[in-house]
Amino acid sequence: MHDWTGLKEKIRGWGNDLGFAAVGFAGINLGPAEAGLRDWLAAGCHGEMDYMASHGMKRARPAELVPGTQCVITCRMDYLTERRPASADFCPSGAPKPPASADFPQQAVISRYALGRDYHKLLRARLQKLADRIATEVGPFSYRVFTDSAPVLEVELAKNAGLGWRGKHTLLLTREAGSWFFLGEICVDLPLPADAPVSGHCGHCTDCLDICPTGAFIAPYRLDARRCISYLTIELKGSIPIELRPLLGNRIYGCDDCQNVCPWNRFAPLTRETDFAPRHELDSATLIELFGWSENDFNARLAGSPIRRIGHERWLRNIAVALGNTSPAPAAKAALHTRIDHPSALVREHVAWALSRHPG
Repeated sequence: MHDWTGLKEKIRGWGNDLGFAAVGFAGINLGPAEAGLRDWLAAGCHGEMDYMASHGMKRARPAELVPGTQCVITCRMDYLTERRPASADFCPSGAPKPPASADFPQQAVISRYALGRDYHKLLRARLQKLADRIATEVGPFSYRVFTDSAPVLEVELAKNAGLGWRGKHTLLLTREAGSWFFLGEICVDLPLPADAPVSGHCGHCTDCLDICPTGAFIAPYRLDARRCISYLTIELKGSIPIELRPLLGNRIYGCDDCQNVCPWNRFAPLTRETDFAPRHELDSATLIELFGWSENDFNARLAGSPIRRIGHERWLRNIAVALGNTSPAPAAKAALHTRIDHPSALVREHVAWALSRHPG
């Protein structure tokens, strides 16, 4: 007979040795979350993310996804690579304020998580190592590892595992680490006792809801992805709605605004992972510079980056919108003209729109 409670503490230690900042254990009953998921899907808030609906309620039922699952091990890995001193130029989190088009008209803004190497492979490899270490202790067992790679309610599981609470911006929050972290899971057939959830600490704060440029939060804890800049620049495959284009500013891949203003992020620790450090100066590159990348440049420089998944066509689409949102400048207009006859109708459409924003 195994000491399952003792095994949990060993797993936490092994997880920490592998670079995970926290490890929790969740039960498989996500019934309370099913109604919210069903309503969210019925309202169409998932937009073109058909994969969100294609698995039905399996997303809220780990034992249907992985038969035999009795517990879900949830792991947190921090990705904050730089902390700046608080000042008028920085958010409460200690992170730089996202450059607004009016203040930094030529700089491209990319979500912090995407500046370095793709987290999916790194986390999956570490989760696999953790599973292997568990097997050396208990013998063969059934499991499956995930990190944003299967129909799993990651935040709900992490919340139930006591790793934090769901913030009003729908992300997981912790008092000691804010929200600058990735989550990964291992579904196991081991009867590991679940940890106790923690209480929420958002209080009356609505900073994350108020800052959203496109008003994507239709209520606390409820996001309409169709208006979210992360969805528009990453998940959406077609044209960005015209009425939303001016609101994107110079954000070309994702958006961190709701995290940047969260007071809890001032406590976020720096990561131990060098792979998450910015590559190719993506944290300071100009729009014109990135717009000039050929498809070969894009594929070569972003090899191993999560950005590569959107492809060169959508990369140009996003940057064209950002160039249309800059203050009128001959250099921006000249850059746009280099793509005016691009083979892609999607690119040509957004370039034409951007040029219409630069009179003369």
